[in-house]
Amino acid sequence: MKVLIITYYWPPAGGPGVQRWLTFVKYLRAFDIEPIVYIPENPTYPLEDASLSSKIPEGITILKQPIFEPYRFAEFFSKKDTKTISKGIITGEEKQSVVQKLLLYIRGNFFIPDARKFWVKPSVNFLRNYISKHNIKTIITTGPPHSVHLIGYTLKQQIDVNWVTDFRDPWTTIGYHDKLKLTKRSIAKHKTLEKQVLSTSDQIIVTSFTTKKEFEAISNTPVAVITNGYDIEYVSDITLDKKFTISHIGSLLSGRNPQNLWKAIHELTIENQAFAEAVVLQLVGAVSDEVLASIKEAGLSDFVDLKGYVSHQEAIEIQRNTQVLLLIEIDSKETKCIIPGKLFEYMVSKRPILALGPKDADISVLIKETQSGSFFEYHEYQEIKKQLLQYFEAYQKGALISNVTGIEKYSRRELTRELSKHLKLISK
Repeated sequence: MKVLIITYYWPPAGGPGVQRWLTFVKYLRAFDIEPIVYIPENPTYPLEDASLSSKIPEGITILKQPIFEPYRFAEFFSKKDTKTISKGIITGEEKQSVVQKLLLYIRGNFFIPDARKFWVKPSVNFLRNYISKHNIKTIITTGPPHSVHLIGYTLKQQIDVNWVTDFRDPWTTIGYHDKLKLTKRSIAKHKTLEKQVLSTSDQIIVTSFTTKKEFEAISNTPVAVITNGYDIEYVSDITLDKKFTISHIGSLLSGRNPQNLWKAIHELTIENQAFAEAVVLQLVGAVSDEVLASIKEAGLSDFVDLKGYVSHQEAIEIQRNTQVLLLIEIDSKETKCIIPGKLFEYMVSKRPILALGPKDADISVLIKETQSGSFFEYHEYQEIKKQLLQYFEAYQKGALISNVTGIEKYSRRELTRELSKHLKLISK
């Protein structure tokens, strides 16, 4: 059985967007499915990680077609603002420059659903012939960018093909939509496109329980939850940090700014000399200026280690060597559906997780189910502080461990098995 996977993100792209389908492709052959991957020939990736190219299975057919990227022209106005917006790092309204406000307005209202929309028409023209010539019966589109789904939507209308849509993030309810300065007309257009895609596809796959409920409310198409997961990564030398490292892996956007956490860490440095001498707040990945300012205002500048972006392999090593893993989601009802892929990598690292997010967040259910750490809402200052102190006291005794349980079903191979069942079912 041949399946065509249409994705924007593929090595050498870095970040979490590439890893989901890179590992699905890795395991699909084990379930008698031959993946064919279609990607842009000349993309503008905000992050790159050359090491991920080594994970592409041998002999996989990879198709490429050129893409027109407006971000290249936007860089003439401000390379920095363009780069940060493409990464999803959007500062608060009051701190936005005139250029950034203009870029956000243009991005939100002139490029619907997103700035990769110009890849749709040439992709359809190329793939329509390829699919017919090679007798492909099933295609998969994965977004964001959600313009990729418009490729599937158009192909579905033009040729006889089964179509699976994979939503790594929601569409109109995603956290940053309200920052794109959308007009009422633009909002309506997004919702129309979203409903067309959901209603026309044969199977919808989402990564969270909340998104499943949202999509079931606006479409009759079957919706399945296949979360992100973990792959077995070899690390040659696992040595726990001597310092009491609290590590966050991945981008810290402006909305992910738990000031009560920074306050709790600072107060513990004042109240507990041993804590002050041992603690290190290790931030790996892009961090917004707004978050850095809050950390500085909290008096933590001397305790911060900014690593910047590192390769996926380096991130895995840091996760397994750290004392505590920090998971932060935006404190908003729109983000309670987000289950980041790094949660599962955190789990398999077997280090205690300290997670913060909105009320009823899906991540809280998984953390509780696997006993992999603790979850708090942003306002729970005393509880956060108490948990930090408990982790530190266990660290002092050499007894800080994570008794994670039941995570085997979240392995990438098992998740691919589940995916294969859906693919075979719609192909009958």
